[in-house]
Amino acid sequence: MIRNWIITASVAALSACASSTIAPGDALQGVTQPGQWAAPSQTSANVLSADWLADFHDAQLVALVGEALAHNHDLRASAARLDQADALARVGAAARLPSVDLSARSTRTIIQNAKDTNAHNLSASVSWEADVWGRVADRARAGYADALAAQADYEAARLSVAGRTAQAWFDLIEAGQQMALAADDVQTRERSQQLVERRYARGLSTSLDLRLARSALAGTRASLALRDQQRANAARRLEIILGRYPAEEIDMAATLPTLPTLTGAGTPADLLVRRPDVRAVEARLKAAGFRVGEARKALLPRLTLSPNATTGGTKISDLFDLDTLVGQLVGALAQPVFRGGALRNDVKRAKAAQRERVETYISTVLTAWREAEDALDGEVYLARRVAALEESAREAEEAEKLAEREYGRGVGTIFELLDAQRRRINAQSQLLAAGRERAANRVRLHLAIAGDFNAEIKTNAEQTAALPVDEEKSL
Repeated sequence: MIRNWIITASVAALSACASSTIAPGDALQGVTQPGQWAAPSQTSANVLSADWLADFHDAQLVALVGEALAHNHDLRASAARLDQADALARVGAAARLPSVDLSARSTRTIIQNAKDTNAHNLSASVSWEADVWGRVADRARAGYADALAAQADYEAARLSVAGRTAQAWFDLIEAGQQMALAADDVQTRERSQQLVERRYARGLSTSLDLRLARSALAGTRASLALRDQQRANAARRLEIILGRYPAEEIDMAATLPTLPTLTGAGTPADLLVRRPDVRAVEARLKAAGFRVGEARKALLPRLTLSPNATTGGTKISDLFDLDTLVGQLVGALAQPVFRGGALRNDVKRAKAAQRERVETYISTVLTAWREAEDALDGEVYLARRVAALEESAREAEEAEKLAEREYGRGVGTIFELLDAQRRRINAQSQLLAAGRERAANRVRLHLAIAGDFNAEIKTNAEQTAALPVDEEKSL
């Protein structure tokens, strides 16, 4: 009766365990997957750059990225998490092998008016669960999937560090340009004040003109101090990414690198394979499926083999006497009967965790597509913005020259001169910011499509032995 009940329960449970994992394609069944990007791209090509970092033709940028990969502490922490996940995967796989314990004991019995007696014992015990249903294998597979997710997390961290370094480098260059522009504005205001003072001395200008000119000069000096502070802060932010002490000692370039031509951005489907963060959540979705299978199979009977061997005697040499060796082989078949609902609720928990991973996977994919669409949009709109600001800066510069000449001839007013100077500085400042934003957007695009890059310096973590994927497939 009990035997028939166990067989019936096992068959029913196995039918429920037929397919626990959810394929990424099945998870995205309800999501529209376009064949091409919706954003108006500057190129229709799908050929991705082989090395987007080198495309900027900035040797200092390449060197900085290499330094960041070697010394960035966030990346080193990610490498440590990868090592932990790899070790945990191997720990989980070890449960498939027999467990062997060896113990030795010596005792001495002292009896009054009698000869002391010695006793020596050596015991060996082996425990091994015959993984009939694949429960232990599912646990090991889940561990390997987690390790693959950690590997993808490390790749994402490496890509992020490269992108953050490039963007911080562009921020520093722009901050230096803004500081130089503020210094130029100070010189312009000083020249204007001298002009007003000469006219005031000749009675051609009022004290109002003089005070407005002095106020404008003081304001530009305050702006210069702010720009200098912003440049120092940008240098320290970059030094932190590089793993340096934030001493504001990094040398910056005078201008942004020339923006390379965009060769292609691939397709939305490419992101599902290229993006390391997508591959990470995909691996965790796979691990969640294996854990559902493990939880379901925990309801089935377990077959455990426990051979033991014991030898001993009154002398040490007796431990190695095969004639005294006693061994036994014990096989146990256990079927869970009542655990207060713990096992079935563990199945429910594992299935809920799997549903969570499905939603996380979908959300990550949609976010990846949105980031790529945003960056492709930025390629077009930022180019238009830069072109418009270039025209605005040219016209503002000519207007300033005209206003200065007219004020010198007594035709224009001080308000027109100060306003023209302010407009020229604002237009040029916006142009510098737009140029930096355009370069940063190009980096964001390469991060969004997980573009390849090379750097001179490699981290120790990149020398980490590859995960035993072949071993995982053999389970």
